[in-house]
Amino acid sequence: MAVRAVVALSMLFPSGTAWGQGEFVDDVLQHAPMGAVFALRAFYGDHGRRWEHLALTAAGSYAAGTATTYSLKHIVRERRPDGSDRRSFPSGHATYAFAGATMLRHEYGHLSPWVTIGGYGVATLVALDRVRQDRHYLHDVCAGAVIGVASTELSYFLSNKFLRSRNVTFSFSGQSLQLAVRW
Repeated sequence: MAVRAVVALSMLFPSGTAWGQGEFVDDVLQHAPMGAVFALRAFYGDHGRRWEHLALTAAGSYAAGTATTYSLKHIVRERRPDGSDRRSFPSGHATYAFAGATMLRHEYGHLSPWVTIGGYGVATLVALDRVRQDRHYLHDVCAGAVIGVASTELSYFLSNKFLRSRNVTFSFSGQSLQLAVRW
């Protein structure tokens, strides 16, 4: 099933298209699960987690995932299968896709198992298409998936520990962000 979807996407956006070697689909879909979190929040309503906490958890997840992924890219320096550069390991696209899918599971997985299946399904398609395009090896996207899930779990752990406390407040006011920590 997943392979059919990748083939269908590949037919829509073949390599060498005007979007630059067929990466347009991956560049958009890597952020689709995280976008779904905020779209569902906007249209479905409040689930107890305030917008500020949701935004900070998402930012923390992406920040931890980005720091880990790009640190490893510069340390490991693995050549891509297509030979274009030495930043293959781990896959940043897989990191972002699986971070968003994990956040989608945390926020809306209780509503239906299909929400979780859809999020991880899109993330898996992104990862498999990176391998199909010879941008990554399978172990690159697997590592990216682990980093994405782990960074989101860490972000939830920290936000539940500190943002639910009365000693930490986070607010938007006009054009400013405010974070206050009392100890």
